[in-house]
Amino acid sequence: MEIKKVGVIGAGTMGNGIAQVFASKGREVVLIDMVPAALEKALARIEKSVRRFATKKELDADALAGEVMGRISTGADVDALGDCDLVVEAIVENAAVKTELFGRLDTICKPDAILASNTSSISITVIGAATTRPGQVIGMHFMNPVPIMKLVEVIRGQLTNDETLATIMAECTALGKTPLEANDFPGFVANRILMPMINEACFALMEGVADAPSIDGVMKLGCNHPMGPLQLADFIGLDICLSILNVLHTEIGDPKYRPCPLLKRMVAAGLLGRKSGRGFYTYE
Repeated sequence: MEIKKVGVIGAGTMGNGIAQVFASKGREVVLIDMVPAALEKALARIEKSVRRFATKKELDADALAGEVMGRISTGADVDALGDCDLVVEAIVENAAVKTELFGRLDTICKPDAILASNTSSISITVIGAATTRPGQVIGMHFMNPVPIMKLVEVIRGQLTNDETLATIMAECTALGKTPLEANDFPGFVANRILMPMINEACFALMEGVADAPSIDGVMKLGCNHPMGPLQLADFIGLDICLSILNVLHTEIGDPKYRPCPLLKRMVAAGLLGRKSGRGFYTYE
């Protein structure tokens, strides 16, 4: 199956990055979000990112921005996605909300369309079960920032068919990404390994082992990480980190995934990291 038109649902950080990557590789993109301001902000971010890329590569920024932005249309309703070959969902990390959305997409999208989720922890099998086409439901877990990071974690649900997997693996490669397949377990690979590290850094901070800059500094200088775990948590969003840890704790049942009380308190207080202006660090 050839992917020519792609729907992206959710105009947040991940959604606008996904839309940019597809549009930059010649795909027609329909970006959907119920909030008009979110769509305006997303388009501005995409254009800024494309122009930055063009300048870095010594290309004509006006020409490239016009070309990429010309492939992106926006809308407020998923009804506009009926003729898409692929739809990628990038909304809130909540199983009930995702399954409701996929059930609706199943009635809207053409029969051969592939439905993908950018979920970082929720079962693709559960999401696929909300549709009459579980064989065409798959996980495409892009990494943040999407235009820069090469990895796409491709998650096959229990009933995802071979054709869907092959199509998505090929499409990721066509986007200039490196697709790596993971089985449908809570957190898949990336977050099953990453989130316990972030959580343990939260415990170390809460227990007074060291302050945030020292914890991050030890991991950067001692383990050669490009970003410390607390800084990374701020970048991801503390609310997202907490949601993923809750999924891991609930689904696997191992107490080692129990979210740190400090993380829970910070999310309750609205200290979500970079997107709220304050998390473990303060941002302009």
